[in-house]
Amino acid sequence: MTVSISLYRFVTEKVRPPRALWVPFPLGYPLGAPDDPALQRRVILAALDLLTADEALPLIRDFQP
Repeated sequence: MTVSISLYRFVTEKVRPPRALWVPFPLGYPLGAPDDPALQRRVILAALDLLTADEALPLIRDFQP
């Protein structure tokens, strides 16, 4: 199974990976701000949650910080 974390939604829509989590963070920070382990954990868990999603593939979900 594949899950990606995406910084550019328009690229993800073109590539169409099976499961993607779009994050609204700056380029180079796919897990959010440095030294914020709580936020980074939330991003990782949200991405892994896509593995059990019951939605049609390809699936792009927006992360809500």
